[in-house]
Amino acid sequence: MKIKSIKEQYKIKDICLKERLDIIVPAVMKQSQSDAWIVASKEYHEDLVFDALTPASYLTARRITMLVFIKQNDEVKRFSLSMPDTDLNQYYPQYWKFGEEEQMAALNRLFDEYQPQKIAINISKDFTYADGLSYGLYTELKESLKPEYVERFMVDEMIPIKIMEIRTPTEFSLYPELMKTAFEVIEEAFSLKAIVPGQTTCEDLEFYMMDKVTQAGLQYWFSPTIDIQREGHDGVIYQGVIEKGDLLHCDFGIKYLNMCTDTQRLAYVAKDEDTDVPMWMQEGFKVNNRFQDIVGECMENGKSGNDVLMDALAKAKEENIDACLYSHPCNIYGHGPGPTIGLWNNQNRIPLKGDICMSYDTVYALELNIKYQYNGLTYTLFSEETVSFTRDGMTFLYPNRDKIYFIK
Repeated sequence: MKIKSIKEQYKIKDICLKERLDIIVPAVMKQSQSDAWIVASKEYHEDLVFDALTPASYLTARRITMLVFIKQNDEVKRFSLSMPDTDLNQYYPQYWKFGEEEQMAALNRLFDEYQPQKIAINISKDFTYADGLSYGLYTELKESLKPEYVERFMVDEMIPIKIMEIRTPTEFSLYPELMKTAFEVIEEAFSLKAIVPGQTTCEDLEFYMMDKVTQAGLQYWFSPTIDIQREGHDGVIYQGVIEKGDLLHCDFGIKYLNMCTDTQRLAYVAKDEDTDVPMWMQEGFKVNNRFQDIVGECMENGKSGNDVLMDALAKAKEENIDACLYSHPCNIYGHGPGPTIGLWNNQNRIPLKGDICMSYDTVYALELNIKYQYNGLTYTLFSEETVSFTRDGMTFLYPNRDKIYFIK
């Protein structure tokens, strides 16, 4: 597994930052009714959008880091009202006269100069990714700004959500490397190098995957899980020893290059006489793949996550597929900002989070399962593929999504 040096990773993150500031931020803000947007963070209590808006070397807020975006005609100007920083100031002109005035005096001066009529702040009752302004900073803004500016505060949750959700051109170009890195771990775990049938447990394999990630200098954004389905056994086995004849299922995701993967794959541990994955498993997985295609057919720019969910389930029912859909955006965060498309425990419309509409140039974890009958028992065939959604439709970002690994 070849991982880029930290220097290379920093360079890439800064290229993506410039693209986000030059392309995505103006496009998103032009869709907003706001005239200005404040992103303010305390050290070690950063807004969730902070990492999407700051350079690689700027790891935490410094005392109070405050970035302000101002719409002026067709342009979106950006300013730093933070302590001067060489790297930060490459992207945000320094507006606060540090050492000559108070920080909030600089903010009042900025608003005096540009007179924004609607000022967006990141507070939200319903959306985590739009609720990054701490109560303490919110209070300080209200107490320190001129009353006329406080009265102009507004909430537009879609500003931080879409700025984090939409991918830059360079980010898209990096997904093959990102996915290959994640699958090197999955494919080694689903082999006799990692599994000794009759000895290795689900927990052993989970720790094996975690070790591979951390030893490579990466991070997993959730602990990987391994479970078993066994012919003749009713239901999923979440703990225990892996035996020959088992159908294994992993759920695994890493964070690398400031992006996340989220993937589930299946593997069959061969019996001595087996030469391939049992035909019933292959046939069942074809049904799963068909449901993946159905979901892709239902995705449309400007369509809500709830409408994608309902349309996909309806089409699956027409084709007699017993399906469950629970997909989510996967971007700077694994369970990232953007439209929710069902929950594993709720196949109805999801208020608010499911009402967010899809946008082009986004990435999803296409997460779902189907139920399949064999020999009088019901098996659950899981899958999760990291996919992109662009003007070309839904695209799988790694090959072999129709493959059940054969371990022998």
